[in-house]
Amino acid sequence: MTEALFPRERAEVAPGAVHVPGWLGPARQRELLDACRVWARPPAGLRTVRLPGGGTMTARQMCLGRHWYPYGYARTAVDGDGAPVKPLPAWLARLAHDAVRDAYGPVGSGADAPGTPGGSHTAVRDDGTDGIVDEGTDGISDSGDYDIALINYYDVDARMGMHRDSDEKSPAPVVSLSIGDACVFRFGNTETRARPYTDVELRSGDLMVFGGPSRLAYHGVPRIHPGTAPPGLGLTGRLNITLRVSGID
Repeated sequence: MTEALFPRERAEVAPGAVHVPGWLGPARQRELLDACRVWARPPAGLRTVRLPGGGTMTARQMCLGRHWYPYGYARTAVDGDGAPVKPLPAWLARLAHDAVRDAYGPVGSGADAPGTPGGSHTAVRDDGTDGIVDEGTDGISDSGDYDIALINYYDVDARMGMHRDSDEKSPAPVVSLSIGDACVFRFGNTETRARPYTDVELRSGDLMVFGGPSRLAYHGVPRIHPGTAPPGLGLTGRLNITLRVSGID
């Protein structure tokens, strides 16, 4: 009832960091969930990430395009089964570009808008490849092809400590998509893991994009709200798909 009276609105959490509630409609959420279930299967499927200090991440992870390990990228699951990483599909890269456009540009119709898969904002470069037209977003670079996806699965007890996405060479914005249970997303500053930070509730279908002055901000997930996923989705827990431009040759 409260949301019906007061719909959640797009908000700038910090300079260059934008939260777009409900960007993924129910159909697109189900499509992404089905795709994640395929990607999670071996080889190079869902794994537990082991940290250099001997601990493990409580959120389990799978990768597309390039395999992330602490703290770098590889073409194979070097800290898993050693298999080649699965490719990042072109439609998912286009979805990332559409997300950047909707977050920083005029309010769009979201990822279920009619037109090309993932929205209606994909352009075609002179060389025939899919890309995005740079309209200038206050100095935030959205050039380059999104070529990496890190997909984290959170069960009800999983957390993610404050960290920065700093293993990429490209300054392109990070695109974050939420599916399933809601969570507390803690978005901090670029200097320290401590305050100041802002806590944002991310629900299923929400989009978070951060680039420009917030590209290297610390962020984390201190809490999952179990049982809050859409009833018809068929997911227990939370999936977070983060899309990035590696800038790696």
